[in-house]
Amino acid sequence: MHAGTGPPRLPDPSNDLLMSLYGERHRLCPTPNPALHLVLSLEREIDLIELEQLCDAVGWSRRPLRRVRKALQHSLLCVGLWRHDTRLPKLVGFARCTGDGVVEATVWDVAVHPLYQGAGLGRELMDYVIAELQALGVDRVSLFADPHVVGFYEGQGWELEPQRRRCAFWYAP
Repeated sequence: MHAGTGPPRLPDPSNDLLMSLYGERHRLCPTPNPALHLVLSLEREIDLIELEQLCDAVGWSRRPLRRVRKALQHSLLCVGLWRHDTRLPKLVGFARCTGDGVVEATVWDVAVHPLYQGAGLGRELMDYVIAELQALGVDRVSLFADPHVVGFYEGQGWELEPQRRRCAFWYAP
């Protein structure tokens, strides 16, 4: 193999550019396509228009942007999943948590753009969220999910509430 050929390599996670775009606590996501670089970050600011476009893509009803802005400001964590581009990263996934940051947290608004679903990115997003909540010392995490996505969370070990309606729970050991 000649120098310079072969599959593109993922950027180095300590790279100054990645740090400046996504913050110190970013995480690279493995993808089946070596040319596709995806990054999880809770430090990169979420653009409200991009978030609205993501919500549209997954079929959620629109919310007034002023309320969405306020919800993000009052959240414990807001995590973006970004398609890395040095000029303009694109938001392709999102999750938001509320809570006291000590004992309890609730995960809301988990979304991955349909073009990126099926490659394990939802699991990566949720793993990152749980890791960040554990780093805060949160003891108990709850999650609210619509019935058609409950199976996704069950596959990750979330336990359904007894009535098996809209809520799944996970308790840290």
